[in-house]
Amino acid sequence: MKKYDVIVAGGGPSGLMSAIGAALQGASVVLLDKGNKLGRKLAISGGGRCNVTNSKETDELIRYIPGNGRFLYSSLNRFGSKEIIDFFQSLGIALKEEDNGRMFPVSDKAKTVVDALVGRAVKLGVELRVNSPVKGLRSGPGGIEGVELEDGSRIEAPAVIIATGGRSVPHTGSTGDGYPWAKACGHTITELYPTEVPITSKEPFITSRELQGLSLRDVELAVLNPKGKQVIAHRGDMIFTHFGLSGPIALRCSQFIRQVRKKHGGSEVTMAIDLFPDRSRDEVEVLLRRMAQNEPKKALKNVFKGTLPERMLPVLFKQAGLPADTTYEHLPKEPWLSFLAALKSFRIQVNGTRPFEEAFVTGGGVNLKEIAPGTMQSKLMPGLYFCGEILDVHGYTGGYNITAAFSTGFSAGSHAGQAARHSAR
Repeated sequence: MKKYDVIVAGGGPSGLMSAIGAALQGASVVLLDKGNKLGRKLAISGGGRCNVTNSKETDELIRYIPGNGRFLYSSLNRFGSKEIIDFFQSLGIALKEEDNGRMFPVSDKAKTVVDALVGRAVKLGVELRVNSPVKGLRSGPGGIEGVELEDGSRIEAPAVIIATGGRSVPHTGSTGDGYPWAKACGHTITELYPTEVPITSKEPFITSRELQGLSLRDVELAVLNPKGKQVIAHRGDMIFTHFGLSGPIALRCSQFIRQVRKKHGGSEVTMAIDLFPDRSRDEVEVLLRRMAQNEPKKALKNVFKGTLPERMLPVLFKQAGLPADTTYEHLPKEPWLSFLAALKSFRIQVNGTRPFEEAFVTGGGVNLKEIAPGTMQSKLMPGLYFCGEILDVHGYTGGYNITAAFSTGFSAGSHAGQAARHSAR
């Protein structure tokens, strides 16, 4: 039975980084992955380009990690976006900054990032084992003792890092393997749910597919509570699908759909689209009224083409109770006011989200109250560490989740390596 200082279970971004962090402390490290290739989820991230981090400062980063982002203060202050950028550049990976602080390799290839991480781990002496599924953890009175593999073999180590990910994008190997291991060691798992995921709706204009494929640029999408108060709003791009809403701002709103349903009950939640986020309702009225006045005998549906999304016009007119062939000369007051209101707050009833298979991120995970934020070590089982998406931490897409994975991975690895080396003396 071979013995190591540190065992890492999981070969994704947090697992690879934790193995590197531990090896930098002089620890002997073995990384185990059940698949035949390391970094599979990393390889498809950022549309296959791998958004390695976000250049924002720590406080700003945490704002974009609404799922318990404050837990990351310690790890981000030690190994945050600046350190991640420096790390990859030290490996010869040139990075470039794109919109909203997203950092990509100049090569635009995720393989560049995966190869760099694997290469660094190998150079540091990390033993990498693929096709090596872990069956469970082994522990004794003094804490963690190692792992048992599915083939019945055992590996010993005074430190084990669980970096198996969550349940999102399961075809890459993220199938929640680490949760039962954590439970067996006394940890609780908070409710798991898909987040950064498309939203579903049974509105007639959705089920009829009349808006399917329509993209809206630079609009604001909000989630409302039952009293009509705004819970959250995001500005950017979205798209109507055959099942509901998708696109960047819809994904960011998805976790709040669950929150509203959980807090207030009910099967549906109201969302609202502001088609003119830079203009007040009065300014929108001045703009459209002037257009209609210039062509008083022309049907409004034709007047507003080019200014409003053409495919959306019939739905907007219907929601306002304003006949689409109405002219300015015969403009009824109340339907006109309702039409203006719909432009600033087009209401959509939604009933949930798509499943884990379509989610970018897992919400929920190992309860953070049971983990020391400075080291990522379990408070319940000495020698056991957690990092990455298995934690009850989740952020928006845009480099925030991978930053959390690299940061917690480096923290867990560094401290596990340090502790294991110290205990071996």
